[in-house]
Amino acid sequence: MTKTLYFIYQTLIEDVQKSLVAKGVLPEDISLANVTLEPPRDPAHGDLATNAAMVLAKSAGMNPRELASANVAILSSLSEISNVEIAGPGFINLRLPSEAWLNELRAIAALGSDYGRSQMGGGRVVNIEYVSANPTGPMHMGHCRGAVVGDALAGLLEFAGHRVTKEYYVNDAGAQVDVLARSVHMRYREALGEAITIPEGLYPGEYLKPVGEALAAEFGDQYAAAPEAEWLILFRTRAVAAMMDMIRADLATLGIQHDLFSSEAELQASGKVDAAEQWLRDHDLVYDGVLEAPKGKAPPEDWEPVSLPLFRSTKFGDDQDRPIKKSSGAWTYFGADLAYHFQKAQAADALVDIWGADHAGTVKRIKAAVAALTSADGAAPKPFEVKLVQMVQLMKGGQPFKMSKRAGNFVTLADVVDMVGKDVVRFTMLTRKPDAQMDFDFDKVVEASKDNPVFYVQYAHARIRSTLRKAVDLGITPSDAALEKLGAEELALVARAAQFPREIEAAARAREPHRIAFYLYDLAADLHSYWNLGNDRPEKRFIVEQDAQLTAARLFLAGAIGQVIRNGLGVLGVEAVESM
Repeated sequence: MTKTLYFIYQTLIEDVQKSLVAKGVLPEDISLANVTLEPPRDPAHGDLATNAAMVLAKSAGMNPRELASANVAILSSLSEISNVEIAGPGFINLRLPSEAWLNELRAIAALGSDYGRSQMGGGRVVNIEYVSANPTGPMHMGHCRGAVVGDALAGLLEFAGHRVTKEYYVNDAGAQVDVLARSVHMRYREALGEAITIPEGLYPGEYLKPVGEALAAEFGDQYAAAPEAEWLILFRTRAVAAMMDMIRADLATLGIQHDLFSSEAELQASGKVDAAEQWLRDHDLVYDGVLEAPKGKAPPEDWEPVSLPLFRSTKFGDDQDRPIKKSSGAWTYFGADLAYHFQKAQAADALVDIWGADHAGTVKRIKAAVAALTSADGAAPKPFEVKLVQMVQLMKGGQPFKMSKRAGNFVTLADVVDMVGKDVVRFTMLTRKPDAQMDFDFDKVVEASKDNPVFYVQYAHARIRSTLRKAVDLGITPSDAALEKLGAEELALVARAAQFPREIEAAARAREPHRIAFYLYDLAADLHSYWNLGNDRPEKRFIVEQDAQLTAARLFLAGAIGQVIRNGLGVLGVEAVESM
């Protein structure tokens, strides 16, 4: 398989360290796991920099600069290196011959849509659970950011060599679905001709009218005056099914499709929660104990000590043991979540949950639970991460949009996608770290300017495609036959493009798809900067009709940059547009 530049030079640096082991400079059992290769922060310092001497010096019993000198003695003799210098306390800066960058251009062309694809994941299965909104209405923009982050992470991990299960946990066992059933019963009576007033505490949204109408058509007035016990379960089941159909359709507008929908109600009915409790008891991880009184203040007058089944979460870093059942015998949210994660862990090598920031208080205990459930028999705990996503503030005309599912005047996800498009929504949601606050300004996200990242990146790709179409009209074909004609400005573009494979792996390790959005913005900025050179200097344009060889080489470069942009946008689930 075609090797990319950072892979080639990372291997070269590691081979140099192995040579130093053979010479007795480094010990035989030394680990190279922390040896990195990356572009220096200041391009003036070189093309690549490695920390090899810095991280290996202690094990070698040497001064970092002394070990760096031993590295330089080998590196300076290699044809793959044009210059090597020691910087600061022992960093090693490398300059590469032009041919290294030209070979990377050829690698991009050869790999095409696979450029940047990694085998880092080794086919390991990662379960990503995201969205998981209560099935009580259509998706609104409060769900959007987590949905995009989770789906983009799935695309990223798949591109990096993992097998991904995209899961939605249907919270259909709590009090909110009983409220939903009662709300639908009101719409059912309305469909039968009764004048209704939605009581406080029920969902008044008109999206429930079709559900009530369908029930009226099927059952007539059978349940209009019937006691709640006769219709609650039926109406709850039908209402949840209708809401999930609506939610799937809403997510589809964003290009999101889950592999698995897991029902909390089915989980509890199957006895798996009870089985998880028994498993924990068998492993001395659940015991019957008295929950401590609330700390820092006098307990409520009606508080009294009650014996409850408690999970030993303090054993795994939590600040207190947590109840898995209430005094009524009903499962706590934590108890049900514990069993759900136990179920997920059976079919995955690693777990990732995408949660709203309002769930931050439960992260420690659920991580403790997963650590316990996956390591109690002596195995290493399965990797489990919770990514918290802050809410998005919707803005338009300088004013915030309000949302309230109960009031029925919320801004739906489908409405926003219809207004600005799927790609704008998806990319915009990745332009800040998920745990940072975000404003989604309807005016700015459709603005054709550098300040609108999705426009800026898509415009870079559209410019490239326009140039290639113009070349076809002129009868000019991109070619790598004369790439040596490319100069420093063009090679700087290649250097940025060459970072894509390592950005994919770094983002996948950190579980941070927004890094790819940031990278694409930087690549687009470099492309636009180079493009603008031609405004004042015609000889710097991609198409120089007086020099067919140079034009063919620059078009080959343009095609490669466009390919990297397409690959990056594809990872994020965003289309690379042909024209704008």
